[in-house]
Amino acid sequence: MHVFSHRSQAAALGLGLALVGCNSLGTGDFNAVITETYEATAMTTYTWQAEYRPQGVTPDRPREGRIETFGSSYRVNINGQPVAETFGSADEKGLWWPDLPPKPTVNDLEARQQQREVFEAPQISKSVQYTLTFEQDGEQVTVRTEYPVYREAVRGHEAGRPLQLSLGREDAYVRSAKMQ
Repeated sequence: MHVFSHRSQAAALGLGLALVGCNSLGTGDFNAVITETYEATAMTTYTWQAEYRPQGVTPDRPREGRIETFGSSYRVNINGQPVAETFGSADEKGLWWPDLPPKPTVNDLEARQQQREVFEAPQISKSVQYTLTFEQDGEQVTVRTEYPVYREAVRGHEAGRPLQLSLGREDAYVRSAKMQ
C-alpha cells in the first residue's frame, strides 16, 4: 500500500501521510476526508543544546540567557516502522529514535561563548514532528498533525482499514482521525 516514492518522501523531508483517492466532506470551517490509502509518518529528532548566561548570574536571579543549538540527528518513521534498517526497539509510544549526534566538545562550546558569558553543560533535546500528506484537488499536500492522529493512522494501516480525517481551519492541520 506504498503510494509515493522514496524521492517524494524525501522532498517532504521524509514526512507525510500519503492519502490517495480521498473524499472531502465540508463541515463549516472544517473538512472531513475519507481515505483508503495512506502512510503515517513521524520524524524523531535529537539535538544538543547549551545555555549561555551572563557571568555572575545565578538561577535565583534570572537574566537574559540564550540557547545555542549544536548537532542534530533524526529518524523517519513510516507506519510505525523506521525507514532505514535499525537496531534496537521502539519507545513506549511506538516511535523509533536515531542514534545520538556527537556531543559538543569544550572547544565547540567555547567557540560560541561571548565575552563575559558562562555556559551550562550541553543537554539533549528530543522532538517529534508529525505530518500527513494527501492528494487534494490533484495536488499532494503536506499537513501537520499530532501524536493521537499518527497512532490512529498506524493502527488503521496495520488493520488495512480506511480513515476519516477531520481537517482544521483552512485545511492547515489534521485535528483527528478515526478508523472506519
